[in-house]
Amino acid sequence: MTTGRKLFGTDGVRGEAGTFLTAELATTLGRAATASLDAERPQVLIVRDTRESGPMLESALAAGIAAAGGDALLGGVLPTPAAAILVKRLGLDLAAVVSASHNPYRDNGIKFFSAQGTKLDDEAEERIEGLIEAEPAAAEPGRVRELNGGLEDYLRALQAAFPLDLTGQHVLLDCAHGATFRAAPAIFERLGATVETIGTEPDGRNINDGCGSTHLDRLAAAIAGSEATIGFAFDGDGDRVLAVDGNGRTHDGDELIALVARGMAARRELVGGVAVTVMSNYGFHQAMEAAGIEVAVTGVGDRYVLDELRAREWTLGGEQSGHIIDTRFVATGDGTAAALATMRELGGADLATVAPMEKLPQTLVNVEVADREAIAGAKAVWEAVEREGEALEGRGRVLLRPSGTEPLVRVMVEAPSEEEAAAACERLVTLVRQELA
Repeated sequence: MTTGRKLFGTDGVRGEAGTFLTAELATTLGRAATASLDAERPQVLIVRDTRESGPMLESALAAGIAAAGGDALLGGVLPTPAAAILVKRLGLDLAAVVSASHNPYRDNGIKFFSAQGTKLDDEAEERIEGLIEAEPAAAEPGRVRELNGGLEDYLRALQAAFPLDLTGQHVLLDCAHGATFRAAPAIFERLGATVETIGTEPDGRNINDGCGSTHLDRLAAAIAGSEATIGFAFDGDGDRVLAVDGNGRTHDGDELIALVARGMAARRELVGGVAVTVMSNYGFHQAMEAAGIEVAVTGVGDRYVLDELRAREWTLGGEQSGHIIDTRFVATGDGTAAALATMRELGGADLATVAPMEKLPQTLVNVEVADREAIAGAKAVWEAVEREGEALEGRGRVLLRPSGTEPLVRVMVEAPSEEEAAAACERLVTLVRQELA
């Protein structure tokens, strides 16, 4: 077995489809992942988003699963959290999601969920990589067949978890031309809301293109000319969400988690505290302290948030980017569920009038680099990070880290004013480009 993961990043295997993530690699991953299971005839669910490379990779992945003696069940286009729910509810052995989340359409990815509906841990991914390098074992071929009714099963699960009456409420949904384009409008309509949508006409290439949770300007502009009082923007695979109020102001994952945490705590539903990543705004920590809610901090990635929740036996956590996990429903980020949780806490109130936290001004810049791993040895950069951090001690903070899925270094600065945050961030960004571009 290999020592350490080479293919898997923080959220599965991801890269440009057809060059890095080829049909051959997808087949190999499907075979190795199936071979890593103890079941005599593994049952493996596959769902995907709307990228044009999705059907190709879905077919290749299914071929690998069948070649290893498993049965591949094709669920079609569904949000990532639907896979986590269905694999557990249907008693399957593994689920695979073909998606590159918020990345452009040219990229794609493959990530796996265990029979318990959780993302595979590092050891399981290392085991799969070890089997990729090993000689494939002979097996009686399995079957490939369609799984019908997956969308309806997911909608029923949402409705059972969030039995809301949204009659009279008007919402605007940006589905990023991605995996939520059917599911999110359907559940809001089923609960009685009046629904307007954008980003619900996928063509294989327009996923995340100027829309969705990474491009909130479109949603903010649309709500200005709408009767909707709240808008939600999902990413391409539907595991994250951000919000826009009726005035066009954006609300990130920190704010939504703070809103939900306070509501759950008030109803005595919150078990323990809340787990968030190092990216969460300092204002979030202040708000939770004021509410008497304990906060645990993890590395970036919803899998690490989930690890912390499981270790502490807590139920709520998430990321500033919009991954929000409530393990009482599903053990991964679910944008649609988080949007419904937000509606539950608002209880008909206007999001614009609710202030769950006061954010410290934050500047975040993604710097393209030749090798994201090279940042570890960039002595001049880390010395500059230390200087900037000392200058903001007690008033703000500095965070610099490589992306786990893209050739980027993320530079983030929080400070008492936008000007100070932007200036410090620009100094660091300039240095990172000089050293690593």
